[in-house]
Amino acid sequence: MAQEGTLTSPGSLEGTEAEVAACRSERDPFQWDVREDCQVRQILDRIADKWSLLVIALLDEKTLRFGELGREIDGISKRMLTVTLRNLERDGLVLRTVYPEVPPRVEYELTPLGRTLLGTTQALVNWSEEHQDEIAEARQAFEAR
Repeated sequence: MAQEGTLTSPGSLEGTEAEVAACRSERDPFQWDVREDCQVRQILDRIADKWSLLVIALLDEKTLRFGELGREIDGISKRMLTVTLRNLERDGLVLRTVYPEVPPRVEYELTPLGRTLLGTTQALVNWSEEHQDEIAEARQAFEAR
């Protein structure tokens, strides 16, 4: 039986009301890093995943089929692509449309919510491109020590 003040309803964060409030605190920007059940951490884990970022970036350009996504993302297995797309769909970032054809045609596109990530992901890509040489130099200096 749940203790008084404990949140245990399905789909909610577990913990005391104070713990959940701490997870949502605006004053501690690093609080999500220590609480696995914090939704902010879960969301960051999802969208910061390398496969998710690549899928989001590719779907910026157009609607794509599973095979097209697989060919565009070097190194991703079919299973990992399936898991990534399913998770992005679950989070409301990707829309999956199945057409009643033989064989079935399945297409993926960003939802309006998923499109709100494009500026952020593009800024991250731009930053990486601008600073890749500096990072390579830092890595070499680190390895030389």
